[in-house]
Amino acid sequence: MTDLTQARLKTVRDHMALECECDWDAVIATFQHPRYEMFGTGQVFDGEEAVRGYFDASRTPFPDQANEIISVGAGDNNTVHVEFFLTGTHLGPLKLGSKVVEATGKSFRVRMAATFEFAKNSDKIVCERPYFDQTAVLKELGLL
Repeated sequence: MTDLTQARLKTVRDHMALECECDWDAVIATFQHPRYEMFGTGQVFDGEEAVRGYFDASRTPFPDQANEIISVGAGDNNTVHVEFFLTGTHLGPLKLGSKVVEATGKSFRVRMAATFEFAKNSDKIVCERPYFDQTAVLKELGLL
């Protein structure tokens, strides 16, 4: 395994741990350019302001949102792949289209995957792409 591959794997592990800690400045620092592309919904959060807005919107209903890494792997390209459980408790208002669901106090734990694309010859992320069933959390909370 090359030094660059090891550095990228460390960046991903650090990035995911920092998300659990809600250390947004440090999460942003793992990016060359902050960008999330949500495979399940098609939403794109491009640039620091949009990514910070995503962090705020996702942590309002689930302030304890965290991840439990199952596996991390890197290939010969500029991508690291992660499989993990996303966890959290519904403790704040959850926007579902034009509807708002008040906190239920229920917890969820759903299996997901994500890819992290890196800038060429760099350990800085240029895009995180989570892959998930957008209804999985709602089903776990009993909202579907």
